[in-house]
Amino acid sequence: MSYSAQIITTSVSQAFQELRANKLRTFLSLLGITIGIFCIIAVLTVLDSMKNNIKKEMSTLGSDVLYVGRWPWMDDGGEYKWWEYWSRPSMSPHEMRAVENQVPEASFATLCLPINNLTIKNDKLEASSITGYSVMLNFDKIQNIEIAQGRYLSSSELDAGTNSVVLGSEVYKTLFPGNVDATGSSISFLGRKFNVIGVMKKLGQNMAGFDFDNSVIFPYYAAAAGLVDVKSLNYEPFIVVKAANGKSLEDIKYEVEGVLRRERKVRPGQANNFAINQLSQISERLDVFFSTINVIGFIIGGFSLLVGAFGIANIMFVTVKERTKVIGLKKAIGARGSSILAEFLVEAITLCLIGGLVGIVVVLLLSVGLTYGANFAVTLSLKNFLFGIGISAAVGVLAGFIPAYTASRLDPVVAIRSN
Repeated sequence: MSYSAQIITTSVSQAFQELRANKLRTFLSLLGITIGIFCIIAVLTVLDSMKNNIKKEMSTLGSDVLYVGRWPWMDDGGEYKWWEYWSRPSMSPHEMRAVENQVPEASFATLCLPINNLTIKNDKLEASSITGYSVMLNFDKIQNIEIAQGRYLSSSELDAGTNSVVLGSEVYKTLFPGNVDATGSSISFLGRKFNVIGVMKKLGQNMAGFDFDNSVIFPYYAAAAGLVDVKSLNYEPFIVVKAANGKSLEDIKYEVEGVLRRERKVRPGQANNFAINQLSQISERLDVFFSTINVIGFIIGGFSLLVGAFGIANIMFVTVKERTKVIGLKKAIGARGSSILAEFLVEAITLCLIGGLVGIVVVLLLSVGLTYGANFAVTLSLKNFLFGIGISAAVGVLAGFIPAYTASRLDPVVAIRSN
């Protein structure tokens, strides 16, 4: 075994001896390292997992989709002028067709009118607080709706505004308990009976605000045929536009803006009386939020690491004092100061690595719990694991250098004679 390997092996062994000999003192000192590493790695792991989940959802929903309505999703860096947005005219089927016909780089365009707080009945069974999405052709192609039972609305049903409906998974469970076949059954809402033609797969709520599990989908023209006042400012119909493959969403955004300004006769220089939204707006705002959380996590973790570093330094100073005679004997028989420094430095790093590993293990356990218990995928990446180990080692170097340097500079005669 080489001399360097001997020093490392001895130092690591002495670190574990320190743990066994002074359990409470060492535990309290390592606690700061553990909490600090836990705070930093937990924040990084959760934020990375959230970003990955958002990217995954955006790839599913499509980062190439525009949502055009009265209300902007985000403010422009100033006051959110809701009173102006509320008074804007609603989107119409005529405007949707203008976009569809005049923007060749768009693969699909559709119109959706959400109707909130519906109560849906099936004989004596009732589902409340349900959202109804009254839609036009191609809505399923843009939102990637999957069917578990039956089928989706056909083009003829959508154009004719028939009383056909597709149920969300939670609505189906409430109205048709026992996994029975719901297709062909009748349900009622908005004072009219609808024929169930399909049931959607469980999808969950997405970034665009759609909660298909607690919803029903039916033709827009069924809603427009006297069920609701589609031009009322109490409702928010919006146009959804999907870019064709390989086409720039920004270019399509400008084209859609031009078409709608012409349709609404907005004069040059006047502000748009509609808002064009896209998912990247949400992700950009979330990036700012994540950065803030990241900084907070590092500040909390930094203070904990500082406390832990002082604790480790204290342990090492006490250890140097306890081993002063041993250090004197080693130097008397030829040990170099650099060897003594390396010995205590490795011991300090080992102690910090133990504390850091405990913190990382806690993060790993919590990530498993969140993934399987809360149905939120959290993964401790190799990058974050190595980052945690690196921080622990760096804290060990900083905390152990002065005690190690003090030990390496001891005079062997004075050290041997010390009490």
